[in-house]
Amino acid sequence: MNTVDLTQQLDALTETVARKLREKGLTLSSAEACTGGLFAARLTDLAGSSRFFDRSIVTYSNQAKLDHLGVRPETLETYGAVSPETAREMAVGLARVSGSDVCISVTGIAGPNGGTEEKPVGTVFIAVVYEGRTHSFQAPTVNVDRSYNRNHSVLSMLEHLNQLLTTD
Repeated sequence: MNTVDLTQQLDALTETVARKLREKGLTLSSAEACTGGLFAARLTDLAGSSRFFDRSIVTYSNQAKLDHLGVRPETLETYGAVSPETAREMAVGLARVSGSDVCISVTGIAGPNGGTEEKPVGTVFIAVVYEGRTHSFQAPTVNVDRSYNRNHSVLSMLEHLNQLLTTD
């Protein structure tokens, strides 16, 4: 997928997710690490987003994850910041502090450095708390460049939200 295709997909899916949130009367909050606020920026670029978007917390550092979302130190020590366990604790912590109907988190390695053999650049984990359940998954690993990787992570977040909001 090239950058133009990615941008077109992001635009279309952002509109779709926003429409579904408005139609269902749901509020959304996000906790972002590797995307650094790109998810929130994309949604709040839409006029009227205050009807469904509550807040975003950028918890780039481990300390921020501990302080603002209640991620447990043991989780970070055992599994690392880039793990499904951390993504889940980020989303659950956000649900606790925000009270939003839908809470999504993302953590990953945007690159170009920081990857390992176990977790290469482009590794991303996403979690969503919705209707009392926590859903988590690993996004497809993509490593083009930092900007593309971050935007692809946002696309994965939107795809997962769209799927959850369609199946309920």
